[in-house]
Formats: sequence, C-alpha cells, structure tokens
Amino acid sequence: MKNLALLSATAIAATSGLVFGTMQAASALNWNWNYSNTSTDITASGTFTTNDSPDDLGFYQILGITGTRNGETITSLQPAGTPIPGNEPFNVDNLISLNTQQLTGDGFGYSTSLGNYSSPFFASFLPTPGYLEVFSAPPFIPGYENFGLEDSELPISFFATIVTVPEHTSIVSLLALSTLGALSALKRNKSSKFTENTEKIIS
Repeated sequence: MKNLALLSATAIAATSGLVFGTMQAASALNWNWNYSNTSTDITASGTFTTNDSPDDLGFYQILGITGTRNGETITSLQPAGTPIPGNEPFNVDNLISLNTQQLTGDGFGYSTSLGNYSSPFFASFLPTPGYLEVFSAPPFIPGYENFGLEDSELPISFFATIVTVPEHTSIVSLLALSTLGALSALKRNKSSKFTENTEKIIS
C-alpha cells in the first residue's frame, strides 16, 4: 500500500513537472514573418519566438529567429543593444508588434550562413515612412557610411503575425485530470485491499 502510494505520488510529481515545464515553454509566442522588395529581388521569411507579454507600446521581445534570406539560412539573432557589423552605431532592439507599425526605428538583426548580416527597421524619417533593410556583407568596415559594394539600404514590405498562443487553461485542466487520475488509482487500491482482507477473514 505504501509503495503504491509512493509510486502514485511520484507519478503526480512527475506529471506536474512535465505539465509545468510545458506551461513555461508555452509562455513564448511563435510568429511568421516575411519581407521583400520585388524590384531588387530581396526575399526573406521565417519565424520568430517572442515573450508572451507586450510592453506598454505593444511590442514583444524577439528571443529567437529562423528562416532564410535570398536562399541563405539565418543562423542567429543579433543581440539586442548591439549593431550588425558595418552598421555602427545603430543598435537593434529586436522588438515586434501587431500594431500598424510592426518594427521600431531600431529594428531587429540577424546573420546568415554566408556570413552576411541584415537589419530591417521602420524608417520614420522618410518622406513617406516605411520599412528599410540594411544589408551588410564582408569585409566589414565599421560605420554606416562605409558601405561596401554589396552593402545596401533598400525599402521593403514587412509583415509579421502570431501563429500560436499559449493555452494556459488547457494546461491547468491537464494537471487537474492527471491528479484526479492518480487519486482514483489510490482509491481503487484501497478497495481491492479491503476486499482481499475480507476474503481472508471469511475463508
């Protein structure tokens, strides 16, 4: 009896750990994003992972990125508070929003498998405000005014949307069902033990 109780308690603890682990993972949101400039053959798309709580202005913090740009695999997210190489001193903030203006003036940055860097951002200083992409290729010369032959800063059309939302209610329900199931197993065990003892007395 004690062994079964201990086993059931362990199962509850393990289930709780798995469920709460899932709950923690579910605190991140997944996004699809893409941008392009058809006249200059720029095409980039992929996914973001962000936190699940926007700031006061409605912006979420980008925590991870995957995707491709013109066939090059995106390898890493540029750390917030730093510039992509060749675009100093403009630091990225890696913020994304569902607002009409989805990026800030600092934008986000990433590197690609061929060693290039890109930083899309919202350019409020343009006569008609819109999105631009700074593209930087090796060799990198520090400073945004020192563009190489392959470097560019071109207008793009940008769009991002959330594709998954945490379902905390479902997770809590799963935990409740797991606990009830374990308690039910304990109850059945008590009944069987009682029946067994009664049969021994009768015989």
